[in-house]
Amino acid sequence: MSTCQIVPPYLLERIARTHPDRGTGDRSRNTLEIDARLRQRRVETPAASGAAGAQAALAPPLFSVHTADQGSDLPGPLVRTAGDPPSGDPAVDEAYAGVEASLALFADVYERRSYDGQGAPVVATVHYEQDYDNAFWDGTQLVFGDGDGTVFGRFTKPVDVLAHEFTHAVTQFTANLTYEGQSGALNESISDAFGSCVKQRLARQLATEADWLIGEGIFMPSVQGQALRSMKAPGTAYDDPTLGKDPQVGSMDDYVQTTDDNGGVHMNSGIPNRAFSLAATTIGGDSWEGAGRIWYAALTSGLSPDTDFAGFAAATVAAAGDVSPEAVDAVTSAWAQVGVTPKDGSTTPGHDGAGGFGERVVVTRSGGVAGISRTGQLLVGDDPRTPEVESLLDRVDLRSVAVHRPQPDRFVYTFEARGERVVVGENDLTDELRRLADLLLP
Repeated sequence: MSTCQIVPPYLLERIARTHPDRGTGDRSRNTLEIDARLRQRRVETPAASGAAGAQAALAPPLFSVHTADQGSDLPGPLVRTAGDPPSGDPAVDEAYAGVEASLALFADVYERRSYDGQGAPVVATVHYEQDYDNAFWDGTQLVFGDGDGTVFGRFTKPVDVLAHEFTHAVTQFTANLTYEGQSGALNESISDAFGSCVKQRLARQLATEADWLIGEGIFMPSVQGQALRSMKAPGTAYDDPTLGKDPQVGSMDDYVQTTDDNGGVHMNSGIPNRAFSLAATTIGGDSWEGAGRIWYAALTSGLSPDTDFAGFAAATVAAAGDVSPEAVDAVTSAWAQVGVTPKDGSTTPGHDGAGGFGERVVVTRSGGVAGISRTGQLLVGDDPRTPEVESLLDRVDLRSVAVHRPQPDRFVYTFEARGERVVVGENDLTDELRRLADLLLP
């Protein structure tokens, strides 16, 4: 399964390129380089079975919080486990509270025991690397950085960020939605939806009272922005000289066709995000009991991994039919307002990989939880980087680069050189491609 990170790469790329403080730009680049070194830990979805599964069904879900001590070894030394008193370390105690709240939502409301449904222990690690501007689920555990202290603060601070990553694990063990195109945007949106449910449940808010912001409090005070995303008003979460303007869209009329960010998964997730917030506020009451139950039933209804917006909309309408005619109307209307018509059997269309820039070498990085893109290029010739770039291209055949299943919230690189074009997830970067990206990306 894929690694799922909370900050889209296009946001980190924008920071690295535009922030007036050179040190902050260096820290963002450092986060991106760390992400490029992370590797897929689990490709196939594991499942508990037999005696192990039976034992898990009897015991309450366990969880533990570890520290990487600004290193990269996972999970790191144990700091706090379920039932322990507060540690006094804010990141540890915030991660503890977030895991506990996420487990409670899925257990109390949806009768799901941990992310796999069989009580799997949850492991979280904080203080990952130095100035690390991200959080992710790597297929086996949750990982959180402390932020750079200039743009981003602790990634454990907003509880919905932690719940977002936990829900990626739930999706892995249910629909296992392919992290590309519309199915990838659904993967992101489902994490935002249940992240909001956790946040609102802790605050005891009705759906109509909630702010529907994802990652509120993640930015430092100098940043002109409320949060990473707004579910009820996609595209309005931030507008800052360093970050740029929030690129999310909230309607199919504005759907972004791109090969960046695994087909724009963080930009286009605003469409199903808005549909969820509309459905929740129309149904009324608590989001987790209303629209949340419907969305969970759809997620666990046997979807294809390549389900698109229309296919998922159909699943939610069907699930609403088990609630009431009014719920069906509310869900159908919510999808209609974002331009999606429910349709059974829909799948995500493929992506065109054609392209090529001849003597110009171009590298684009996109994706990541914040979704900001960055592009660098070199015209072969007098540029002092030319000899090393040509040497790297001589050692790698772009046509034969192995590309595996995209990973949620991980960065995506597009390389264009010598008439070839290839899109590669950060987990598939070779040493040569990683060095090429380091040379060309600002």
